Amino acid sequence: MKPTLVLPTVIVMTLGFVNLSASAFTPSSPMGEVAPLSAATRTIQIDAKTKYVNVTANETVKFEANGNAFAVNFAGGLSVFDLNQLAPAGVLDHKVTAYVAPDPVYLP
Repeated sequence: MKPTLVLPTVIVMTLGFVNLSASAFTPSSPMGEVAPLSAATRTIQIDAKTKYVNVTANETVKFEANGNAFAVNFAGGLSVFDLNQLAPAGVLDHKVTAYVAPDPVYLP
C-alpha cells in the first residue's frame, strides 16, 4: 500500500469501528419507534370508536387522531401493546391496542 494512503485508511477504519460500536449499544424499543410522517406507507384514522389497529412488523404507519398526526415504524418485537406508549402525549384520549403481525418477508 502506498504510504500516502495509510493515514486516510486508518482514519476511515477507526471512524467505522466507532460508529459500529455506538450503534450496537443503541437501545431500541421492542414496540417500535416514532418516525417522520413522510416515511409512512399508509394512514389509519383513529376516532372515539377505535379500540385496536392492525399493523405489520417493519411497517411505518401514520395515525391521525383528534386533529393530530404521528407515525410509527413497528419493530415487531411485541405482537400486542398499547399504542399510547408510542403516541405523543395527549394525542390519543383512550386506549388503542396495536396488534403487530409478523413481517411476511421473514415467514417461511
